[in-house]
Order: sequence, then structure tokens, then C-alpha cells
Amino acid sequence: MSDKIALSTWPTPIERAPRLAAELGLREDDLWIKRDDLSGLGGGGNKVRKLEWFVGAASAAGADTLVTTGAAQSNHARLTAAAGARLGLDVVLVFPGTPDRAAHGSGNLVLDSLFGARVHWAGEGAPSGLGRVAEDVCEQLREEGARPFLIPFGGSSPLGVRGYVEGGQEVLAQLPDVAHVVVALGSGGTMAGLVGALGAERVLGVHCGAVDEPAATVAELAGVDPGSLRVRTDQVGAGYGVLHEPVLAAMRTAAATEGIVLDPVYTGRAMAGLFAAVRDGDIGPGQRTVFLHSGGLPGLFGHAEAVHRTVSALSSRKPS
Repeated sequence: MSDKIALSTWPTPIERAPRLAAELGLREDDLWIKRDDLSGLGGGGNKVRKLEWFVGAASAAGADTLVTTGAAQSNHARLTAAAGARLGLDVVLVFPGTPDRAAHGSGNLVLDSLFGARVHWAGEGAPSGLGRVAEDVCEQLREEGARPFLIPFGGSSPLGVRGYVEGGQEVLAQLPDVAHVVVALGSGGTMAGLVGALGAERVLGVHCGAVDEPAATVAELAGVDPGSLRVRTDQVGAGYGVLHEPVLAAMRTAAATEGIVLDPVYTGRAMAGLFAAVRDGDIGPGQRTVFLHSGGLPGLFGHAEAVHRTVSALSSRKPS
């Protein structure tokens, strides 16, 4: 079994959010933010914990190239590119779409380029086919003499889950009486690791639309019954990548009360899910609650509608 390779310094901070708690009707000491957005490498984010295990396995296998998949604004892809740069490995990112997207790229695409990654554009087929395209890319790289290592979508596999078993153990050490941990549910590995460390009853995953069957995906990774999981599916709206009004409201509230920046695809949806959980009584006053900030700041700047709506609001504010 391979060992992980350190890519950051742990533990990440955990901070009180008293003004946001008060805005939600919670007690000032109820709400805390686990700052995995401050995990250092490549702009930070939750994928760093997973990637430590994957690059350890890649090193043990003698790989010289990392290959992974994701959407064009994938935080996982950006951090894979950064990990490759840190360790002197080539990186190939397999994205849906065509090369013309890069000409108008922003957000994570800018950082992918700065880190020296190459992008293989897979065309306009279904995202579910990216894994097969990535396997073909690996085969081509082998024919060219490279030694590729394929990292799964989102870094979500039993190996990657180990990163958030460790993350959940950090939360327990920092706040032993934690009652709820709220997390964005993307490819499922982060929530699965937290469930492994904290138990299903303490973890609330907010579905972001990245997978078709979120509870089943997490259950398979965590080795639990899907019915035991707490999963909210009410913040997807019109779909993954499409701005959802409650998400924009949650982003604005978190920023205005705590100076915390969220993105419109993952952490914004998770915060909107937290707001909804408080409204419907799933989370209440006196219950110590942690919001896992999984990063994703560059993705905000790659989301044209969120940027436009946010900047447009400036002109409607009257001077005080």
C-alpha cells in the first residue's frame, strides 16, 4: 500500500461565524467554518486532501504523468495540475467541449495553464463518457513512452476517501461536540470520508448536480446504506453550473456577514442547503454546526452569470 505525499500543512483552521449564525437565527457559538479553502496548494480546496493519496500511489507506480477528468472549471483538475507542478509531473486534463472554450477561458482554466497542464478536449458528448476518453488518452501516452496515472473524476474513490476520513478526524479534534457538518456533495468522496469519520447522522451533504444518484454514489464510497445518509437535493435548481437564486442569496449573505467568499456551483449550494436546513428545523439553535468550506474561489470568476449579477448589484446601491 502506497503512502500519501504531503501537499499542504494540516490541520486547517476552524473559525467561529457569529454574525452569520445570528443572521440564520442560531446562537453565536453554534456555527463554525472549517477552512479547507486555506489548504495552500494551487489556490486551496478540498481536493488537496484526496490528491495527497493519489500522488503517493502515482509515485509508487513510477508514473511521470497525471491524467484526470472534470468540467472545464473543475477545482479538482486545477489542483491536480498544481500537484503535478509541485512534484515535477506532467498533467493532462480531459474536459468536455472543444478548444474554442480555452480562448475565452477564465477562472480555473487560467490556473490550469499557469501550472503547465495540457488539456485534451473531448468534444460535446455526455460527461459520463469522459472516463473512457481519459483511458484512451492514457493508452496514447503509453504508446508515446510516458507512464500515466489516471485519477478518477473528482478524486472520488476508496483511496481518495481517506483524505476526508482524516479531515473528519480533524473536525472532531477541534470541536468534539460537533452535531452537524454541512458539505457540498459533488463527486461524493468528501462526504463519504466525513461519514467514515463522523458517522452518517452528523453529516449533511448538499447535492450540487455533479452526479445522477448522489446518495447511492456516497453510499458506495462510504460502504453504508444509502438510506442512512442525510442528503439535500433542493439546491440544484436548473442543473449543475446554472446559477440558482437561493445560492446567490447565500453567497451574498456569507460574504456580507463574515467576509467569506463562496462559489456558485459547490460551496454556494452547500451554504444555501445550510440555510434551508435551519429554516425547516433539521439544524437548530444550540447544535454545534460546522460548514466545510471546500474552496473553489477561482470558479466564481469562471461563472459568467454570477460575475455579472454580482457586479451589477454595485450600481443599484445608494451611497450611505
